[in-house]
Amino acid sequence: MTSGNLTSTEQAVLDEIEEQGVDFLRLQFTDILGVVKNVAVPARQAEKAFTEGIYFDGSSIDGFVRIQESDMRLKPDPETFAILPWRNSEESAAGRMICDVINTSTGEPFEGDPRYILKKALERADEMGYTVNAAPEPEFFLFKEDEDGRATTETNDVGGYFDVAPKDLASDVRRDIIYGLESMGFDIEASHHEVAEGQHEINFTYDDALTTADNVGTFRTVVRAIAAEHDLHATFMPKPIARINGSGMHTHISLMDEDGENAFHSDDDEFNLSETAHSFLAGILEHAPAITAVSNPTVNSYKRLVPGYEAPVYVAWSDRNRSALIRKPAARVPAASRIEARFPDPSCNPYLALATLIQAGLEGIEQGLEAPDPVRENIYEFDETKREEYGIDTLPANLGEAVSALEEDEIILDALGEHIGSKFIEAKKQEFGEYIVEVSQWELDQYLETF
Repeated sequence: MTSGNLTSTEQAVLDEIEEQGVDFLRLQFTDILGVVKNVAVPARQAEKAFTEGIYFDGSSIDGFVRIQESDMRLKPDPETFAILPWRNSEESAAGRMICDVINTSTGEPFEGDPRYILKKALERADEMGYTVNAAPEPEFFLFKEDEDGRATTETNDVGGYFDVAPKDLASDVRRDIIYGLESMGFDIEASHHEVAEGQHEINFTYDDALTTADNVGTFRTVVRAIAAEHDLHATFMPKPIARINGSGMHTHISLMDEDGENAFHSDDDEFNLSETAHSFLAGILEHAPAITAVSNPTVNSYKRLVPGYEAPVYVAWSDRNRSALIRKPAARVPAASRIEARFPDPSCNPYLALATLIQAGLEGIEQGLEAPDPVRENIYEFDETKREEYGIDTLPANLGEAVSALEEDEIILDALGEHIGSKFIEAKKQEFGEYIVEVSQWELDQYLETF
């Protein structure tokens, strides 16, 4: 396969498709809620996908477009080509490429494409002289399936933090997941059992923010698919079991300047953080309530964000403990200086979550915001009076409060763009409205025979 209209990267993808015997391509994109969608095409359509794009009906994707604006085109990013590990065989294989969504009537990027929203944030960073690196730590649970193949909330192990076999029965599953991820180009740093029974974490290396967001979507897809091969259900639901730790997606962020140096590092600061870093984290703290609607986007997210289960709920930062919203991790070398936003969870749309974190941080830099002093004590042990003394606010208590905060924050709404901002708020208001009229089993147990 050769064409003079292709870039060298696109041609390399066509060559690999032929060499690897790829018969189908999954052209993936992400909807506003962060759900990965795909259009499957025969591999022989790959060149057409590069030169013309693949058309699809955007009106069928919830929150995308009105029916009269439904013609959308998928433009595959050749840098994201990978062979799907669970479809590989001696005879044939399936490939995957992540796509940008193009509005066919204008030829411009579709403003409802979350990947485009992140690209806009990265363009702003570039204009300010920075590139953005990020690394998430998405946690997940593995549950048994019932006889009909449906998910239960019964874990397949009784392990705890960093446990090994026999308590950690999922080590083989994590191994297969890691092999699958590595075959798709991931550089895995570590994997381990998390605090709760059935809870796990697999960490992959720092990368540019766009690649990182792409990787989160791929990670969730691979984890679910390979878990299913072991007759297990993997879920990134933040709090699937009451009264135990939920799943977070701690997100590490740093900026590199035009000389390739870490813009977050300073030898002259007690915490080895530059003024740029202090202003960036101050921006996140300033806009944290609104960001939470995006980084913690479900009703269930706020069952995790409660005191007592290691989840951060207090708008503060620290260099020592994990009770604060943002932590400054220890760094062995200047290049590793970074901040860790501890409040996002793995149910979020990674493009939108990163975009809002980055835009808030860049706003902090542009406005010259000053970060408050770090809180080195355990905030979980503070009473309300002491929190007021320290000037520590709390995150929204539920999705309704978070959406209200988002509606009032022009900076974060602007980061999302008019289309996604309005559609996201509409969807989340509906979700919260449906939740508050439901009657839970807890309420029946508490009140049915009492009153």
